Amino acid sequence: MKQHIPNAVTCLNLFSGCLGIVFAFNGELVLASYAILIAATLDFLDGMLARLLKAYSELGKQLDSLADMVSFGVLPSVIIFQLFLISTSIPSLNWISYSAFIIAVFSGLRLAKFNIDTRQSENFIGLPTPANALLIAAFPILLEEKNIVFMNYFMNPYSLLVFSVFMSFLLISEIPLISLKFKTTNFSENILRYILICSSLVLIILFQFAASPIILMLYLLISIVHFKQKTTL
Repeated sequence: MKQHIPNAVTCLNLFSGCLGIVFAFNGELVLASYAILIAATLDFLDGMLARLLKAYSELGKQLDSLADMVSFGVLPSVIIFQLFLISTSIPSLNWISYSAFIIAVFSGLRLAKFNIDTRQSENFIGLPTPANALLIAAFPILLEEKNIVFMNYFMNPYSLLVFSVFMSFLLISEIPLISLKFKTTNFSENILRYILICSSLVLIILFQFAASPIILMLYLLISIVHFKQKTTL
């Protein structure tokens, strides 16, 4: 029975992603963003439960990737697609909106690469799909709050196009990044994870959803500095 508990949580992740896609296509982008947040929480929980219960299986591994493809690949693409449609009133530019789905394509490549890349057992290579999805989840909420910085710099089709291409590149890049998977609670072994989590919590308290881009940059910076130091030792 315990073998199926993590898989059940993964299925809830998938269900949340499916609901989010419906919300996004119906124009309820804030609800779609919350669906990503719920899916990300469930994605964290299924991995934690699998480690606690020692309930690892090939089925669970494949199911996790399929759920992530929907929740962190397709759903974020649909949100960006809808933002493209909102950002332009020029019919001749509507074709650009379809570039949103390159995020789904490269998320699929990222997840497939992760499943066969033995280098990623301890850390990540390339941006994890949940990190990308959580960044995109902040966009509708910033738009709802009429965040001036977001609206000035992101709410035009060209900025969204550059963003989609850049994030797609990060997904399949060879940049080594810290994994947030805790195998032990030992502080010295997880100090960077604790720093990142605590810093993220402080930033969220201070800036709420506007903290998402800052957290992502902090994550990239800490990872790059960490692995740069390891290679020079």
